Amino acid sequence: MLHRAIFGSFERFIGILIEHYAGKFPLWLAPIQVSVLPVMDLQKDYALEIKNKLLREGIRVCLDASAEKLGYRMRNAQIKKINYVLVVGDEEKSKGLVTYRKHGEQKQNTVSYEAFIQLIKEQIKNKE
Repeated sequence: MLHRAIFGSFERFIGILIEHYAGKFPLWLAPIQVSVLPVMDLQKDYALEIKNKLLREGIRVCLDASAEKLGYRMRNAQIKKINYVLVVGDEEKSKGLVTYRKHGEQKQNTVSYEAFIQLIKEQIKNKE
């Protein structure tokens, strides 16, 4: 006879996690850790390149290159409680940089891609 309690226990555990974190999972546990947003269609190729680099590093990432305005896409990422939002525009593309905003903060930081990946990997490793 099969007992199905293990599935019920797992589902309850996930429910407890969602309730405990109020949907804003820590970086190491979040289903989507980073959202990449190009400012305009001109930067879509650079945004896709950043997304693919992050995927190769094992980071769970999504690209929002929809036709919506940047402010709407940033708000959408905040509503989804995505830990980091990367914004890439002309300046970032020409200099090989990324501008990021951490969930719940207004301050934006512009750093090299390498510095960002080091930051995020360190936070995942330390389970911050």
